Amino acid sequence: MKKLLTILFLSISAIKGVSAQTPTEKQSCNLSKSGLAIDGYDPVAYFTTGKPVEGKKEYALTVDGISYQFSTPQNKELFRANPTRYKPQYGGWCAYAMGASGEKVDVDPETFKIINGKLYLFYNKFFNNTLKSWNKDETGLKTKADANWVKTNH
Repeated sequence: MKKLLTILFLSISAIKGVSAQTPTEKQSCNLSKSGLAIDGYDPVAYFTTGKPVEGKKEYALTVDGISYQFSTPQNKELFRANPTRYKPQYGGWCAYAMGASGEKVDVDPETFKIINGKLYLFYNKFFNNTLKSWNKDETGLKTKADANWVKTNH
């Protein structure tokens, strides 16, 4: 009986170990080399001002191991109260690329769209603004991006 309990315990421990190997939110996020989300842009400003605004170091906040910067102390507090509302979708990776191919592609924090109260960021470099492509098939790409994001993070 003691042997059976030991085997059961080890089996449960092994299963827990496997489930712990799914990526953490920090591991799946698009972070700058300095470890900042959205290259230091204020995630709340997209909603409050309707445009991208660079955050300031003195208004930094770390949530779930991810560092964000804010342009005002008020925005920092809004984020602290409800981070899920302001975090960019798909970990801050390009929404178009996530929908088109399931790839994690870097973004230009100044190329964004708010859809149903959620922030989506897009790649926009070398004459390739993926927001324009996204707008041509937003519904289809968003459906695919949602499914691809789940696949790449579980």
